Amino acid sequence: MRREVPLRYVLITPARNEAAHIEKTITSVVSQTVLPSRWVIVSDGSTDLTDEIAKRYAEEHSWIELIRMPDHEDRHFASKVFCFNAGYDRVRSLDFEIIGNLDADLSFEPDYFEFLLAKFIEFPNLGVAGTPFIQESSQYDYRFTNIDHVSGACQLFRRSCFEDVGGYVPIKEGGIDWVAVTTARMKGWTTRTFLGKSLYHYRKMGTGKSSPLGALFKLGKQDYSLGNHPLWEFLRMFYQMRFNPYVVSGLILFAGFMTAAIQAAPRPISLELITFIRKEQIRRLLERIPLMNRRRKSHEELHDKL
Repeated sequence: MRREVPLRYVLITPARNEAAHIEKTITSVVSQTVLPSRWVIVSDGSTDLTDEIAKRYAEEHSWIELIRMPDHEDRHFASKVFCFNAGYDRVRSLDFEIIGNLDADLSFEPDYFEFLLAKFIEFPNLGVAGTPFIQESSQYDYRFTNIDHVSGACQLFRRSCFEDVGGYVPIKEGGIDWVAVTTARMKGWTTRTFLGKSLYHYRKMGTGKSSPLGALFKLGKQDYSLGNHPLWEFLRMFYQMRFNPYVVSGLILFAGFMTAAIQAAPRPISLELITFIRKEQIRRLLERIPLMNRRRKSHEELHDKL
């Protein structure tokens, strides 16, 4: 049964060689209780059957559109932004309130988008929303993970928020989704991962053509380029040591960070955003120190009495 929700949404899906999983994503979307006004699937020069699968469904559903980007040799994270922008150009003139960036290797329940749209209605200042994702029978432990961040697997933006942050920044080294969400908070929007639903993510994230340790080294370099506070990264090293290969994984991550610092690697984001990121990180660290947290609350209570 299809239900009416007073918010219209569109979806954009950049995809490259996702034939193994894209049909799961498509069947999940076409089964939604609240359908998108338009869904643009943007093939980034796929060489497998991605285009054929998407085209077949586009012929069956008028609100699905497939477009193909020109072939190019240089493959990097910024390509996702170029694909997304091509899709956004196709929906820009439509009347909608919510725009979603959806990966091509996901599956989810029929009321997934209805659930998230209801959150935008409930919280007027909500700028970006999403849910956790499950990968290989595991997901983030949100007792320790910041629910203010929204995974790039599926990010829904209020249109006015998306325009406020200037959309996605094409960063070759990655971190595109994270920069967009953090910029939204810097500009005063609420961003939130809601735990009431989840997606299943099929293709393992984060390694690409690298080995697991190589991916950790790159992640450490990316952490530097995206402005992480050195103290935050130092403590993150110890947190990472909890995962296999134990201890070594944390050292590799921090080695990547320090290598980028020594090389004074360029940072593709503004000083304003770096300052905001570091203030958020220090605040989160202080919130985890019980004594400091009690003192902060006491000062706030005294201020309120005055």
